[in-house]
Amino acid sequence: MEFTSDVITLEVEGHVATMWLDRAEARNAMGSALWRDLPRAAHALASNPSIRALVIAAKGPHFTVGLDLKEMGGSLVHSGTDAPSRAASSAVTYEAVRVMQDSVTSISELPFPVIAAVHGYCIGGGVDLICACDIRLASGDAIFSVREAKVAIVADLGTLQRLPKIVSAGHVAELAFTGKDIDAQRAAQIGIVNSVHGTGADDVLAAAYELANEIAANSPLAVRGTKAVLAANDGHTVHEGLVFVARWNTMYLQSNDLREAMTAFLERRQPVFTGD
Repeated sequence: MEFTSDVITLEVEGHVATMWLDRAEARNAMGSALWRDLPRAAHALASNPSIRALVIAAKGPHFTVGLDLKEMGGSLVHSGTDAPSRAASSAVTYEAVRVMQDSVTSISELPFPVIAAVHGYCIGGGVDLICACDIRLASGDAIFSVREAKVAIVADLGTLQRLPKIVSAGHVAELAFTGKDIDAQRAAQIGIVNSVHGTGADDVLAAAYELANEIAANSPLAVRGTKAVLAANDGHTVHEGLVFVARWNTMYLQSNDLREAMTAFLERRQPVFTGD
């Protein structure tokens, strides 16, 4: 798996990969390099057939403080005063936002489960990123904030689209309208995170790896199929979803993994899945 970046590091151990946000000196602020390299990293991971689960974590004391306003803040403000200048600036801003949106979406489109392991600050764009993950875990020191309203921006990288599918509408509205910080316990209470572990990065990482390895022990065909079926439910009726999963299983019920599962059951042993 060939991938290099100044802000993201990839590691693979067994069937579990880790994507590290690796700009600790800037508290993992999300600048142009991150938006450029995140889809590249996703492509590298998706191209590796041995990966069955991904953990997204961060180096340093914080998951991320969100958008790098020092680097990118100027691009969000129109500098011209005449109509043509404003129009040109608006077009540039629109394209920049779409690039960042697609960058986050590259994580949601990965074919295997993605687990966010959050410690410290998870602000603004960090919430966008973890909402694109399938499962979210936090350490006791984690702080979450849909911060954009406090800096006169409408959150535009996916939080307002994905978070309502994770927590109730009232909680989304409270967080998005106020831009307030909430701690890990409140995040767990309202369902942003599945669970809270210990007091720091090591604790939540250990929990994330335990969960990732539990997932990776299952048939990768079945796990990927489950993720695909869950995604296919969006915007469709129950009947349409049932038709989709029936077609999916029609393609894969003859897999070696299924035969291995049945054989292992009869032999009273743990199955060893190969993904074919």
